[in-house]
Amino acid sequence: MTIIMGKILLTLLLLSSIFSIATSSKRKSKSSNNNNIDWWCNQTPHPEACKFYTKQTHYNDNKNIKHKSKFREILIHLALERAVIMRNIARDLGQNNWLTTKKKKSVSRDCLKLYDNTVFHLNRTFHNLHIKKTCSSFDAQTWLSTAYTNIETCRNGALELNIPDFVLPIMKKNMTEIISNGLFVNWEFVKHENVHHTDDDIKEAFPRWLSTRERRLLESSSLKAHLVVAKDGSGHFKSIQSAINAAGKRRVKTRFVIRVKRGVYRENILIGKMNDNIMLVGDGMRFTIITSDRNVQAGFTTYSSATAGIDGLHFIARDITFENTAGPRRGQAVALRSASDLSVFYRCAFKGYQDTLMVHAQRQFYRECYIYGTVDFIFGNAAVVFQNCMILVRRPLNGQANMITAQGRDDPFQNTGISIQNSQIRAAPDFKPVVSKFNTFIGRPWQRYSRVVVMKSFMDNLVSPLGWSPWGGTNFAQNTLFYGEYKNFGPGSSTRNRVRWPGYHVMNSPTQASQFTVANLLAGGSWLPATGVPFTSGL
Repeated sequence: MTIIMGKILLTLLLLSSIFSIATSSKRKSKSSNNNNIDWWCNQTPHPEACKFYTKQTHYNDNKNIKHKSKFREILIHLALERAVIMRNIARDLGQNNWLTTKKKKSVSRDCLKLYDNTVFHLNRTFHNLHIKKTCSSFDAQTWLSTAYTNIETCRNGALELNIPDFVLPIMKKNMTEIISNGLFVNWEFVKHENVHHTDDDIKEAFPRWLSTRERRLLESSSLKAHLVVAKDGSGHFKSIQSAINAAGKRRVKTRFVIRVKRGVYRENILIGKMNDNIMLVGDGMRFTIITSDRNVQAGFTTYSSATAGIDGLHFIARDITFENTAGPRRGQAVALRSASDLSVFYRCAFKGYQDTLMVHAQRQFYRECYIYGTVDFIFGNAAVVFQNCMILVRRPLNGQANMITAQGRDDPFQNTGISIQNSQIRAAPDFKPVVSKFNTFIGRPWQRYSRVVVMKSFMDNLVSPLGWSPWGGTNFAQNTLFYGEYKNFGPGSSTRNRVRWPGYHVMNSPTQASQFTVANLLAGGSWLPATGVPFTSGL
């Protein structure tokens, strides 16, 4: 009874907050400190949320904010405080008898984890930017973008499993508006710090964020592993998750190599946000396979359907296949979900149908990988570059069209996007005989500011002359998205009959295209060399 009453009071308080925000614009400030806060809040995209929440807290004591950096600090700390409240609500909901179905339990688990990750990234942003002063504004923009994406992912999970009575989305709008304000203000600092790189800056090289030892790890054919996983019992563990859990107990989170011997490992693996610097090394993508069949039709959210879910920083995978065998009829079924910042996937394969590869958040780099799928099979809101990859389109269900990408940028100041460079878009063997019977598009706009570019890549004749597909037959996001093509080749690469949307661009300028390179989209020169993976920094 106490829990139920608490839940009712919580809902009333949340609704009261929303009402207060709506009416706060009608109130006139009566003190100079309020006027100061009002002036700064009026510079943001969402001034009413800014005014309301700053005036409910100790930030109202800041009588005279003189510098934008102080205002940024206030916004980030405010977002952190609200995120802690949301996480606590999610935790309380997970402990009561409201969770009566598998779907509700799935959404509750997702949201608790996502809000906990949001607290982690906002706390990381606040401390590294304003206390330790050890990160760049670009780093902060990445972590703020991740916090925003986490909240959206919680909401999307509730919607896709048709749980309209899930209480947490009540706070979603206010929370994303607060983070959006932080993204907007921090972007001014990013612009001043930003240094654009060109091909002349760094040629083929190893990224700097990998140590010399780690470069050797990626190049080596006979590396020394800390732990070995083997199905036949010849290693330290028979399951990959057991090795990951053991690695997570180490006190010093330096690079930790787990060798996964050849075999088919039927398990779902998770690498938590505090388990950094894990490296999984297989015996080749044909021989080391991690597979499962979770899917939305079975009651999982897209997020929780992943065969492998990676959150720990600086993750590296080499010579492994991540697979979801749910098949084309069971809807969304993720093979790999990554929100690992500064992560690398080298000579890996990702196999599924709908929603194969969830590049969920943060900065990710894929080199010489194979990605298979049908509908929205590269999706999410990371800043991600695919270089020298094979994108293989499978046969969809009758009546379906193939959509290679569905990028999820929902705020114009998120520094996210999908960049496909020096790669190939081809039909998978099962699709080749029937290519002419289906439409295949490079992408469609999952969110308002969806951003995808394809550069210097081969497109076979499976790609529709239109190139890009609308979302659900509407004109959603066609004015606000950014889709670009630059110097592609092959029978499907002609831009003559492409869509005529305001947000679609045939990029002829190297300066414009260079925004989507490793150097600029990922700030890769500061971290990729240390991984040891070969990469092209510019165009």
